[in-house]
Amino acid sequence: MRASTAIASDAFVLHSYPYKETSLIIETFTRSHGRVAMVAKGAKRGGGSKYALGAFQPISVEWFGRADMKTLRAADHQRIYPQLRGAALMAGFYLNELILKLVPKDDPHEALFEAYATAVERLAQLTPMVARELESTLRGFELTLLEELGYGLTLTHEADSDTAIDPKATYHYAVERGPVRIDDATAQRAGELGALAGRTLLALAQRELSDATVLVQAKLLMRRVISHHLGEKSLHTRLLVRELK
Repeated sequence: MRASTAIASDAFVLHSYPYKETSLIIETFTRSHGRVAMVAKGAKRGGGSKYALGAFQPISVEWFGRADMKTLRAADHQRIYPQLRGAALMAGFYLNELILKLVPKDDPHEALFEAYATAVERLAQLTPMVARELESTLRGFELTLLEELGYGLTLTHEADSDTAIDPKATYHYAVERGPVRIDDATAQRAGELGALAGRTLLALAQRELSDATVLVQAKLLMRRVISHHLGEKSLHTRLLVRELK
């Protein structure tokens, strides 16, 4: 029988768990093939030193196989980032869970891979004192994720029209439509609807995510939109952060 040709790609390990006595099953996010699940045979032997399989580290991988579960042939470090800790570590787990639950297997998204690589590198450089940079990193990744999956947000004009967003106006974001201006009739329900300043929408469109007010409103917006697309799936990282607080 003809052996399967090995495939090589840049990658990150999103998740791993034991398989049999000495092996691991790893969920990877690769540049060329998107999410790929692989068996890393013998990875647990000798303290897991056979492959470079640490989370949040850029690696080069080779795998083969035609079944849904591939077989890992090799995995080597490209660079070694500082270990994520504290809030940065939880943010990294959150990014991984978004990919695992929203990105289909074997569906390449090179722009999303680049966004993830950039986000992980930024998280590795953060300390607990730079919460604003952490939130900005997450919002930028979420925007790219939604765009790559075909759920990109309408941020520069009002829903169902060509009317440009007014930075001084207040809006509610209808997930399947876009920004809807809050007028006098709906002003009393602004809190319930999730009020957004027009300047927040425009800042998101430009990826200008340094203003504290913009970040607070953007976080609430992205939480609503992502929850909508997750449907009945829940994010364990959100629940864990809530419990820790």
